[in-house]
Amino acid sequence: MRPVRIRLVVTFFMLSAAGLVTTPGASGQRIAKYGADFLAGGVGARALGMGGAFVASANDVHASYWNPAGLRGVDAPEVAYMHAERFAGVVSFDYAAYAWPLSEQSTVSLSFFRSGVNDIKNTLDAWDAARNQPIPNPESRITTFSATDYAFFFGYGRDAGERTRIGATAKIIRRSIGDFADAWGYSFDIGAQHHRGPWQFGATIQDISTMLQSWSVNDGSLTSLVEVFGDEMPEGGTELVLPVIRLGAARVAPIGQGVLRVEADLDLAFDGQQANAFSAGETSFHPRAGAEYAFRDLVSVRAGLSRIQDTDAEGLDITPTLGAGVHIDRIHLDYGFGDFAGLVSDLGYSHRISLNFRFASRE
Repeated sequence: MRPVRIRLVVTFFMLSAAGLVTTPGASGQRIAKYGADFLAGGVGARALGMGGAFVASANDVHASYWNPAGLRGVDAPEVAYMHAERFAGVVSFDYAAYAWPLSEQSTVSLSFFRSGVNDIKNTLDAWDAARNQPIPNPESRITTFSATDYAFFFGYGRDAGERTRIGATAKIIRRSIGDFADAWGYSFDIGAQHHRGPWQFGATIQDISTMLQSWSVNDGSLTSLVEVFGDEMPEGGTELVLPVIRLGAARVAPIGQGVLRVEADLDLAFDGQQANAFSAGETSFHPRAGAEYAFRDLVSVRAGLSRIQDTDAEGLDITPTLGAGVHIDRIHLDYGFGDFAGLVSDLGYSHRISLNFRFASRE
């Protein structure tokens, strides 16, 4: 049976790689360098406390995001929730997920994401475009709207051998900017993990099918915008979010009454983002690293490097993260701390708190 399982894994990645290189271009479509950035921050305070280096280590309900193959680590139903405030509280981020085993060889999951900026002032109707001045009593014409992004993940992971797992995640994206414009997007990820002794290896290809985001514009809502600024009416269109390959390697070692886990990851992106990243041609490289020490599966401390960049202005730019966790019976409460542009950033710090609850096994 072992050769059959090996062929299954090889075929799985050959077909996925074929999808990576044969995605056709289309007229009217444009590459979106930041088309799904609201998901780039990651989920789960445990993983984020380790700098997001979690591709090889993912083994819980959050694996649908980091590496769907890791869903096979869920041997009992598990639910999770995380809330984070980003950019000094301007952006609110919420995430919830549920995973449950289908059998001894496979696990499925559902995940929901919301990222939004709320109560944005809309002053377009308070401006008299003909006179180029505010209308009388402009406060009465000021309204508010929200810019929100939603995502729904459907994950599946299964065993492909005694030491190997594979998985896939289907993704649906919904984006809206008040009543002005909205978009739908679709794609899927694939992943694999292999364990050998104290070593764990992982690989994920995000948006293997290339995510398509189709934008539509509400002409009626934008009439005031055109009148005030004299611009042409914006048009809808399709954006392409290109695949990203994520590779990871971790080592686990017992130390005293606890376990030390160290992981290093490397992302390969192909969207030509050469600024603020290590790059070669159209490919940019994004390394991450993290460590976790869990004492008797009761208390954990974590640290990591979520971003290691080479910038023209500052040279080498390293962004650290910290984290801790408390495990009480089937409840895991984790905290992660980080920031968005180094310790001297004006964008504010990010505090992530996540709660996992594991239901009793059905066995």
